[in-house]
Amino acid sequence: MITGGTGSLGQSLTRKLLDMNVGTIRILSRNESKQVEMEEKFNDNRLRFLIGDIRDKERLVKSFEDIDIVIHSAALKHVPVIEYNPFEAIKTNVIGSQNVIDAAITQDVKKVVCIGTDKSVSPLNTYGATKLLMEKLFITANNFINKTKHNTEFSAVRLGNFFGSSGSVIPKFIEQIKNGKAITVTSNDMTRFSITMDQTLDFIIDCAQNAKISEVYIPKMKAYDILSVVNAFQNLFPGLEVRNIGPRLGEKFHEILFSQDEVRYAWDIGNKFMISNPDSINDDEVINAYDGNIKKIDSDKEYSSENIEKISIKEIEKQILQFQQETDIKIQK
Repeated sequence: MITGGTGSLGQSLTRKLLDMNVGTIRILSRNESKQVEMEEKFNDNRLRFLIGDIRDKERLVKSFEDIDIVIHSAALKHVPVIEYNPFEAIKTNVIGSQNVIDAAITQDVKKVVCIGTDKSVSPLNTYGATKLLMEKLFITANNFINKTKHNTEFSAVRLGNFFGSSGSVIPKFIEQIKNGKAITVTSNDMTRFSITMDQTLDFIIDCAQNAKISEVYIPKMKAYDILSVVNAFQNLFPGLEVRNIGPRLGEKFHEILFSQDEVRYAWDIGNKFMISNPDSINDDEVINAYDGNIKKIDSDKEYSSENIEKISIKEIEKQILQFQQETDIKIQK
């Protein structure tokens, strides 16, 4: 089951899972037209499309029947919209996530993974605060399950920006160019973590398969600064007009994937980091759970997009061109 499965992440994840020969994928979302479009595009009888809202727990309970793994990606996510509609964000991102947990336990789902965001770390905006609460709900859910009756395991992944996801800077700039407008930049000083969709899919599936219990998983990522993105677009679109509009309400200049406070519980597991839950598991239990193939992070620094290696302009150009293959815009270079 993929909640919010008609979004850009949900559709890409669906394609990846179908290639892995899963038996059935159920797509739950509120958008009827997107479901029709997705069903026609995929044309695969292993897909089941369910109209529903994660605010409706009864619908979730019925939808989760006989499901092995739930990937919870449904959310309200546009920062300015949520700042203006905080009550609605709480109903979807917090109460909706609690409904997912309750439904999964009721139906004895084996594993449930929620899709988090770097904006949940030391949140400045309502979106980040709601996603932090989602993480907390998922991680602490493991503490309250009656293990003699239920075996559901909950974990979370905390991701940076999907390069090219709906609402992010790349498709936004491309849409502005298609409409003959200047691209709008909030601040040249901003940096963001970046992960490609392929990397995201591999990471989510790996965590869904190999999560132990009560963890938040974080991929090792590079970052980009917005000025490099602008320069890449200007190289691809000579004469492109750029307009600075100032930071949006609730917007950070830099993102953090784990804070200085969380470093105490942060572990290095090869290609990813893990934040353990100190309320339910101690260091020895963590080491035993991973057969010793894990080490505590020896640093007191936060994992910030400001301080890590940046993606080059050439690499950003390459990723824009790759994204362009799925659009109808003509790149001039």
